[in-house]
Amino acid sequence: MAPVKIFSGTNSRYLAEKIAQQFGKPLGSLTIQRFSDGEILPIYTESVRGCDVFIINSTNAPADNLVETLLLVDAARRASAKYVTVVAPYFGYARQDRKDRPRVSIGAKLVANLLTAAGANRLMTCDLHAGQIQGFFDIPVDHLDGSYIFIPYLKTLRLNDLVFAAPDVGGTGRARGFAKHFAVELVICDKYRKRANEVASMQVIGDVENKDVVIVDDMIDTGGTLSKAADIIMEKGARSVRAICTHPLLTGNAYENIEGSKLEELVVTDTIPLRKPSPSIKVLTVSNLFAKGIRKTHNHESISSLFLH
Repeated sequence: MAPVKIFSGTNSRYLAEKIAQQFGKPLGSLTIQRFSDGEILPIYTESVRGCDVFIINSTNAPADNLVETLLLVDAARRASAKYVTVVAPYFGYARQDRKDRPRVSIGAKLVANLLTAAGANRLMTCDLHAGQIQGFFDIPVDHLDGSYIFIPYLKTLRLNDLVFAAPDVGGTGRARGFAKHFAVELVICDKYRKRANEVASMQVIGDVENKDVVIVDDMIDTGGTLSKAADIIMEKGARSVRAICTHPLLTGNAYENIEGSKLEELVVTDTIPLRKPSPSIKVLTVSNLFAKGIRKTHNHESISSLFLH
C-alpha cells in the first residue's frame, strides 16, 4: 500500500496539525513562496513519488486559498504522487450552485472543474451548502457530516424540551436529520430576502413555546438571519435558543449581531479559523472526524460509521 503523506495549505495549517496528530503522522514538509506581486509558488521539500497525498486547505475567501490548493495539487501530480486527495473542510463558492437569475455563474461547478483539471483524484469535505454539489464532480467525493461533532455535544446539554429549527426552507432537510435522531419536533423559520445577506421579513412555522430550540445551519456569514430567527423564536415563548453552524465565516457585523441577539450560544467547528474569540461562540474541532476519514479512505474502507444519522 502506498505511504500516506499529509500536507497543509497556508489557510488551514492550524487544523491540519490537529488532523495529522489525530492520524498519528507529522505534516509533510512544504514551502510556499510568494513573489512580490502576490504570485504563489508551492514547493514540496520531500519526495511524494508513489505516495497517497492528502492536501488540507479550506477554500474560503480570499481567492488565494483556492489558487494555492490548485497549485498544490498540480505540484503533487507533477512530482509523481500516486493519488491526490483534496481535503477541503470548507468548500468555498458552494452558495453558487445554480442559476437562480439571468447571467450569473455557477461557481461551485467551476471550482469542481478546476480541482479536477488540476489533477485531484478525490475530494473530502464537510457539510456542503447544497448536497447536489457532489454531482458536479467526476471524481469521488467524501461528504462528511458535521452531526458527528454536534450530536455528542448536544447530548451533554441534556435539554428537556428540545426542538430543532431550520433558519429557512432550504435548510429543512439538514435540521430534520437532527430532529429525527433525537425524535423531537421540527420548526421552520420562513424568511424573505430583498437582497443577499439582508432579511426583509421572517415568521416561525411551528410551536416553540417553553421549548429549548436549536437552530441548525451549514454556515453563518453576517449572522443577520440567525440573530433575527433567534429573536423571533424567543418572542414566540421559547425557553432558550442556541445555534449550531458548521462553517463560521463571520463576516461584516457578525460578531455584533451574535453577541447582541437572544442566542444563548453559537456552536461552530474549526473548518475556518475565527477572526477573534467571543464568549458567545463555542468551537468544536473536526480534526478527529477528518483523521478518521483520511484513514478509512487510505485503507479503502467504508466511511458509513462517520454518519450518526
